[in-house]
Amino acid sequence: MSSFEIGASRPVGAVQVNATPPAANPAVAGDTVPATAATSAAPEVATSLATSAGSVPVDQDRVNQIRDAVENGTYPVIPTKIGDAMIAAGVMLRKTT
Repeated sequence: MSSFEIGASRPVGAVQVNATPPAANPAVAGDTVPATAATSAAPEVATSLATSAGSVPVDQDRVNQIRDAVENGTYPVIPTKIGDAMIAAGVMLRKTT
């Protein structure tokens, strides 16, 4: 198996969080509010649409055919094809890095 090196650590930029400002939070302003009410609102994390994969095309009829074949025990499992696919995936992963 080939060896690989992990590069030096890189700094990560700050995560933008849209949290409630302290003045608008009654628990911080000094009012008596149960601790669970103050912590129940989770902050929102800003995300980018550029990282969205979008919708995935799925052939639901084919998925149902395969699911039925697996449940019935009639799905053909060919070890050599599985092995070849695993080796090919490993080769592809090594080429992209």
